[in-house]
Amino acid sequence: MPEWLVLALAMVATCAIVLTVAVLRQRRLGDDEDPTETPDVIEYMTMMIGVVYAIVLGLAIAGVWEQRNAATDWVQREAQALHEVSERVQAYPAGTRDRVRGDVDAYVTHTLHTEWPHMAEHGELTDRGDVLLAKLREDVAGYEPQTTLESHAYQGLVDQVTAIDDARTGRELSAGSTMPGVVWFGLIIGALVTVGMIFALQIRRSGRELLLAGLFSALIAFLLFLIWHFDAPFARGLSDSTEPFIVLFPEAAGG
Repeated sequence: MPEWLVLALAMVATCAIVLTVAVLRQRRLGDDEDPTETPDVIEYMTMMIGVVYAIVLGLAIAGVWEQRNAATDWVQREAQALHEVSERVQAYPAGTRDRVRGDVDAYVTHTLHTEWPHMAEHGELTDRGDVLLAKLREDVAGYEPQTTLESHAYQGLVDQVTAIDDARTGRELSAGSTMPGVVWFGLIIGALVTVGMIFALQIRRSGRELLLAGLFSALIAFLLFLIWHFDAPFARGLSDSTEPFIVLFPEAAGG
């Protein structure tokens, strides 16, 4: 099911539940209830609960957004470092150059077509990817430079392989969910309490009040969906998370 449809259904369902409860509650209580009898302390508590929950929502959104940007950065670093290895190895003899470039292509192909779906589904990398990176590191570090140009290229290649390993580790850390379960529990309970306080204020069935209650509940549903959407960057938060690899290695992307 498309994510936009999930969002729409969640918002509509939330509005429907809140408005249905408001109407049924009003029918049960009848027209004799006076909403002006709501104690001032309840209004004060409702305001404070809303403020506190808004702060928590803001922090949660900022946290998952930061993790999303970090995930994007790790992917760009990894792809760029792989591209640098493929280009800088030009200074090496043909046999070594072709072997290193073959290692890069094998790693990129595996990352795009095998490891990425596995990472999005399970939140972890594959052992095969580790083996391919180790092979690349071995071929780069194991070559003994024969000329001054090769010596200058050697250290740069070693540094780029280290950058690949570092970015790969960062990508693995960003692959899973970034929000602990206890935080989700607090967000959901907080949403229920915040919406529930609407009824503590004795909401009536006037069009204005029902409209505001529906919009308020839909807004909370949207914000929770936004947090969920960005909580797993590679599974949902990034529209095309493999784009840096595809741009720099179009041949591997097609194969």
